Amino acid sequence: MTDRVRLEYEGSIAVITNNNPEKHNAFDDEMDARLFEIFGELCRRPEVRAVIWRGEGKSFSSGRDAGSIGNLKVPLSHHELMRRGHRGIQQLWELDAPVLVACKGWVMGGSFQRALLCDVRVAAEGTRFRLPELNYGVIPDTGGVAALFEMCGHGLVSDLVLTGRVLDADEALGHGIVSRVVPEAELDATMREMAEHIAALPAVTVKMGREVIRHLAQPTIRASMGDEMIYQTFINKSDDIAELRAARAEERDPRFTGS
Repeated sequence: MTDRVRLEYEGSIAVITNNNPEKHNAFDDEMDARLFEIFGELCRRPEVRAVIWRGEGKSFSSGRDAGSIGNLKVPLSHHELMRRGHRGIQQLWELDAPVLVACKGWVMGGSFQRALLCDVRVAAEGTRFRLPELNYGVIPDTGGVAALFEMCGHGLVSDLVLTGRVLDADEALGHGIVSRVVPEAELDATMREMAEHIAALPAVTVKMGREVIRHLAQPTIRASMGDEMIYQTFINKSDDIAELRAARAEERDPRFTGS
């Protein structure tokens, strides 16, 4: 199994590290499988009281490794791959320990969406958030759009999804996407301090407090993920996507019909 996603235990705190720094921690299928395996392990470790999720190098994660798109190394259909992804990331909701995400550099695409499904996000100064999926002929499909809608509302979500524009750390703070912005040199120490504080609290109060929040958010997110699975599968077989692939191969402008 790949070491490009690491899990380490430091007392009652677990640390997940995206460890593909030469590609800004972009994920491929092998890294996805390892991440989901880590979540499964953490579900079986009730002694873990807080989880820090961070990235090695300059970025938390730039999303999907573009070089891996179209090079699926597992014998799964598009629909089955999405089901694996949804089931894998939904393990976050089974953890007793809250997950704190250390955002820095690029936080993009599916990795941005995964961060949105976690409990707390803290950004280093200079962090940039983006949802570029429509530029690649797909839609966001990891559940994070529903979480973002709850935080920010229709207008900002539509802007980010439809234009793929970059959101900086200060704007993310203003919209409640992150709860704090700190100097990059202080990011790891801030996450450690937060995790240690949570780990020292009565475990049952942390668990029940998070259950209340989950019950508010999860039904909407689960419904959104169901829609994503259906629509993404349809898009993959659509005429417009076939035209997009043909146009790129032939180095011409595409002629989209909306079908």
